[in-house]
Amino acid sequence: MNFDYNETQSMIAQSIKDFAEKNIRPHIMEWDEEQIFPIPLFKELGQMGFMGVLVPEEYGGSGLGYHEYITVIEEISKVDPSIGLSVAAHNSLCTNHILTFGNEEQKKKWLPKLASAEYIGAWGLTEHNTGSDAGGMNTTAVKDGDFWIVNGAKNFITHAVSGDIAVVIVRTGEKGDSKGMTAFVFEKGMKGFSSGKKENKLGMRASETAELVFDGCRVPDANRLGEVGQGFVQAMKILDGGRISIGALSLGIAKGAYEAALKYSKERHQFGQPISSFQGISFKLADMATEIEASELLLHKAAFLKQQHKPVTTSGAMAKMYASEVCVRVANEAVQIHGGYGYTKDFPVEKFYRDSKLCTIGEGTTEIQKLVISRNLLKE
Repeated sequence: MNFDYNETQSMIAQSIKDFAEKNIRPHIMEWDEEQIFPIPLFKELGQMGFMGVLVPEEYGGSGLGYHEYITVIEEISKVDPSIGLSVAAHNSLCTNHILTFGNEEQKKKWLPKLASAEYIGAWGLTEHNTGSDAGGMNTTAVKDGDFWIVNGAKNFITHAVSGDIAVVIVRTGEKGDSKGMTAFVFEKGMKGFSSGKKENKLGMRASETAELVFDGCRVPDANRLGEVGQGFVQAMKILDGGRISIGALSLGIAKGAYEAALKYSKERHQFGQPISSFQGISFKLADMATEIEASELLLHKAAFLKQQHKPVTTSGAMAKMYASEVCVRVANEAVQIHGGYGYTKDFPVEKFYRDSKLCTIGEGTTEIQKLVISRNLLKE
């Protein structure tokens, strides 16, 4: 086992740090308070290769692995988790679904544009009444010659308004049947395909979240990913990798909050000494650092298994569950260490605190991760 960054990871980390300091940090609060989704920024990230991290070079991507991918998401999220979330959703959900389950023609058609961020990608599974119960979805597709007629809506979809294409899982069979769902690629401009309500969120406010609406939308059968009835199975496999990316997002938030708290604790003086010299503060820092370290190890173990094409469902769920809960705890303690200043927008920890909560909900709640883990343990 080698715990050092390899040369590629070190180069990526430094590149992202430099880019984030110049192009992200000056705009964090403006984007957050005005809920601006900064599309030009993602175009720049695409030019740098960070919007197609896992895409092979033959399709215009960077051809990197999951360890490098964790590095990208983590380093961006240490500065602004909203941007990290959008990069993660684009890479691990939409782009990776086409990469994993698309045929050669579909890969050549869409992956180069996604990898360069010429296209921003969205991915739709969740509906208003079917969060964790994806099998109960109401969005349907009915075959009509060489097309499918789609009706319904998806919600809590990242990039639903600004996305150029969306991979969406819809029901083509009976409700509740895991073999009754199919994945399709929808392109902006298709008649009957539009965006709906944009959510006004607690955190992650620069990452766009809204509805996708289908009103008699005719999608060509050529846009179907894989076989009819395989959509749910595909989605579960995509979420295995997605959990690693949310874990990386969580790790970045935790590190960003911890580093801010550590710095503040050394600078803030009370009773003639820095507050870091008091056990009440230093023990908090010790706990935070230890949990961050454990999160990182769990994540890179999951990344290793994913890279080796080994089963990753359990380890990915463990990594996502633990890292997401840790980032909430660390962000909470970071606010506490800052005292009254931590509750103001003049310091970065209040935003880490607001952003952190999404990580325990998105791409499978903590409770769903425990369900996944326990079911797999009981199969052994």
